[in-house]
Amino acid sequence: MPTSALQTIVTGTDGASYRQAAHLLKTANQALALTGAGISVGSGIPDFRSPGGLWSIFSPEEYATIEVFRRHPAKAWELFRALGKVLVGKRANIAHQALAELERRNWLQGVITQNIDNLHQQAGSCRVFEIHGDHQHLHCLQCGQMVKFAPEHLLAADPPRCATCGFPLKPNVVLFGEAVRGLDAIHACLAGCDLLLVIGTSAQVYPAAALPALVKQQGGRIMEFNQEPALQDLVGRGDFLFQGDVLRTLPALVAACTQR
Repeated sequence: MPTSALQTIVTGTDGASYRQAAHLLKTANQALALTGAGISVGSGIPDFRSPGGLWSIFSPEEYATIEVFRRHPAKAWELFRALGKVLVGKRANIAHQALAELERRNWLQGVITQNIDNLHQQAGSCRVFEIHGDHQHLHCLQCGQMVKFAPEHLLAADPPRCATCGFPLKPNVVLFGEAVRGLDAIHACLAGCDLLLVIGTSAQVYPAAALPALVKQQGGRIMEFNQEPALQDLVGRGDFLFQGDVLRTLPALVAACTQR
């Protein structure tokens, strides 16, 4: 029998299921969230892999590798400028705010995000692991200088250069061929995780995709919040799938946690 038959699948406003999930969250020893592009769609940031997304315009192999940046920084900056224009001015939505509220009440101990948009921090989350870096800073690969991103960086015809050594600056995001950020700290945090909220991700990009399995291997539970299920091979009894728009399901979970 498929393990998905053992989980609780919530597709509507089943108050009892939300109350059960809320109890599980509030009594967890260390609950964490893993978020992907789906949580930011409601803020007007399209999934890069969706039709019309950046990867359909800029081939990752042609524009988004560390080798391309080192050899042709101006070419890489064609992608960076398009990405920056997508991200500039975007605001955190109620799903980001829901996670920040759970952290504020000490029911959630941190967020591991694959996103680079800084919207978790904007919403008020304090403990955020940005596994793919962030688009708020520019980084010099030559001397290590880090500077704050500014909108004018999107307007110049040439890549901005380091004021210290003159080397082209790169947004502080992880390109293909680079190591992800903070993985040791993430694994240390996951070692005590007994509940993982998996939100808005297809769980196909590694190493983030391996994190739900780590939690399951150590006896933890999974709450998945996705339009379509992505973790069918992992789920089991005691796990939840909240299927639908995270702008609805995450605030509903917070409401269940806070109701008297």
